[in-house]
Amino acid sequence: MIQKKYSYLLIACLILVFISCNNSPENKELDQHPNLILNAKSVSEIKANLGNVPLFDETLAQTKEDVDAAIEKGIEVPVPKDMAGGYTHTQHKLNYANMQKAGVLFQLLGDEKYAIFVRDMLLAYAKIFPTFETHPEPRSYATGKFFWQCLNDSNWLTYTSQAYDCIYDWLPKEQTDYLNTNLFRPYADFLSVGNPKYFNRVHNHSTWGNVAVGMIGLVMDDEELINRALYGLDKSDVDLTEKDNDGGFIYDKEGKAGFLANVDSPFSPDGFYTEGPYYQRYAMYPFLIFAEALQNKKPDLKIFEYKNGVLIKAVDALLNLTDVDGEFFPLNDGQKGMSYYTSSLVSAVDIAYFYGKQDARLLSVAKKQGAVQLDATGLKVALALKNGAEKPFVKESMELSDGSKGDEGGIGILRYNNQKQTMALVYKYAAQGLSHGHYDKLSFSMYENGDEVLQDYGLSRFVNVEQKNGGGYLKENKTYAKQTIAHNTITQNETSHFGYDFETGSKYHPEKYIFDASNANFQLVSAKEKNAYPGTEMHRTFMMVKDADIEKPFIIDINKVQSNKNNQYDLPFHYFGQIIATSFSYNVPKTLSPLGDKYGYNHIWKEGVGTANAESIQFTWLDNKRFYTITSATNKDDELILARVGANDPEFNLRKDPSIIIRKKNTQNTVYASIIESHGNYDPVKEVAKNAYSNFSKIEVLTDTVDYTAIKITFKTGKEKLLILANTNNNSQKEHTATVKGTNYTWTGTYYYK
Repeated sequence: MIQKKYSYLLIACLILVFISCNNSPENKELDQHPNLILNAKSVSEIKANLGNVPLFDETLAQTKEDVDAAIEKGIEVPVPKDMAGGYTHTQHKLNYANMQKAGVLFQLLGDEKYAIFVRDMLLAYAKIFPTFETHPEPRSYATGKFFWQCLNDSNWLTYTSQAYDCIYDWLPKEQTDYLNTNLFRPYADFLSVGNPKYFNRVHNHSTWGNVAVGMIGLVMDDEELINRALYGLDKSDVDLTEKDNDGGFIYDKEGKAGFLANVDSPFSPDGFYTEGPYYQRYAMYPFLIFAEALQNKKPDLKIFEYKNGVLIKAVDALLNLTDVDGEFFPLNDGQKGMSYYTSSLVSAVDIAYFYGKQDARLLSVAKKQGAVQLDATGLKVALALKNGAEKPFVKESMELSDGSKGDEGGIGILRYNNQKQTMALVYKYAAQGLSHGHYDKLSFSMYENGDEVLQDYGLSRFVNVEQKNGGGYLKENKTYAKQTIAHNTITQNETSHFGYDFETGSKYHPEKYIFDASNANFQLVSAKEKNAYPGTEMHRTFMMVKDADIEKPFIIDINKVQSNKNNQYDLPFHYFGQIIATSFSYNVPKTLSPLGDKYGYNHIWKEGVGTANAESIQFTWLDNKRFYTITSATNKDDELILARVGANDPEFNLRKDPSIIIRKKNTQNTVYASIIESHGNYDPVKEVAKNAYSNFSKIEVLTDTVDYTAIKITFKTGKEKLLILANTNNNSQKEHTATVKGTNYTWTGTYYYK
């Protein structure tokens, strides 16, 4: 009897403990809304600082102006009709952006007109949601509901979830029950269970889908949706070879799915995102906004520590993948002009500062952005800026590995900075990059003072311009922009790398040979590619050299090719501007003809053709009031082609950009050796050209063996430099001896330069 009495007492105590734990202040706060991006603590802190934090106050004022204008205009929830850039598409984008802002304003200013705006908008969406199955434009592998693709619907739900969270406790229970049952749960199911090919990918599309489902799951405290978002759907009985409309695999080869898989697989340990910086920029918002929500709502996950804190590293990596103006290098599918001034990077910088190590360099970026996120992260950044805590974000030479384990090549960036000039060389020896990848192994681009000198074409698309294919990708993205000849790298036998086959390209990646930026006056990056063309190995090395006798640094480009048979090799340099002079003669045809019939050659006009007739040629052009010259070692019968994009382009979808192509025919093994230099300037007001001629007279290949390649560079002054590269041993401590023209040279490391 006594034992039973104690048993009852023990049970009662356990119940009391359970009730006490669940009624703790921390759990009560998690049960109250908002509790994702904003919560009671952050709202209180923000209110206490309003009027005293300039950047936060300015952002809040602009947000209020935007939303007040939207309220004045009235609510419009049109039946979906248009693709990207059209009226209905644009209106639904405005709606989710304005709802998210209005929710924040309701919490920070306490004015119910903002809650009413969100409520009425949500009720309007709940009314039309069940009246149609999908968007009327079935052009995507995953057709959306309010938009033509599920990707945009996921944007809608990600932003709208934040608005809903901000007014959840203000709404009567019957309305939250109605919205949960008739809009949000069906919408989450539509994006996931209804579209498993979309939801279960490892891709930026699916990141948005995972986050949309996860965010609304957090608002509704729906653990099933949260787990679905984190770990994906069951993937049994699926075809792992299926592809999307961009040509990429729908399912991950390792069987991973969900948000955590999208953190694991595409990011390297350095924070590089394999799809490239343009799509990394786009995906950083869902990655970080969901991470912030998880940190607030489910802190035990420790999401910002996941994969050694890769989400914070990714922000630093992304900022380093920009030029001096903050514009992202257009690697893979990338639209030129996109920069860290975009709203997604405002959020990324604030969240990385708050949840990272309060890196003061991020504050200088936030200051340039001129806005902050209206939450605790933005407040912390704004307060730090008010206190003058920022430090410059100096972009230095660096290497970013690719692949989830960092073993699939990478991106090497060589930089030179002084008060008057910046120069950057971006070398791409990365993996395929999923469906947004290009066939451009060992390609590069070059920048001076933020201007492209030798370009990566980027994507062929006019994003959100309805007249151009509804804002979607143009067919020329596949027929030209992704092709090898559109990049500054070798094309063999007029065929793109891997035969433009995605499955083959996805199996392989170049191998880093060396990256060394320890000597600011002689920086080097080198990589090899053995699989782009069976039987052919390409080994390309770039050096950025600052010589005391020359005002600006110059680039040495050594491209060694070894093959088991004779081939035709084409190496283009895609430049901008006006041809000034050539050391070779050429003929200009009266009638233009395409350079070839496929693999991008069909989009290139042959504007001029010449023959080298020399062991070294020069090509000089003028752009941005600066002179540039390429000096290249050649065989006398090498062909020089002056080319321009634009053939077979009846809708004028392509830019009419020029290039010079060095063609070697019927050749087995060869070395392309070039110097790329910026020199002088032209003043159109004074009409004066300064230093319009190259600083070099020639470049020669003295010897080329399996183990060593020796290059001689001759300056206009008569000064000579000998460069010897070790081709097969990259050990920095290895001692080498090579014989060049009867003289023995001994050195330690991968190169000799004297």
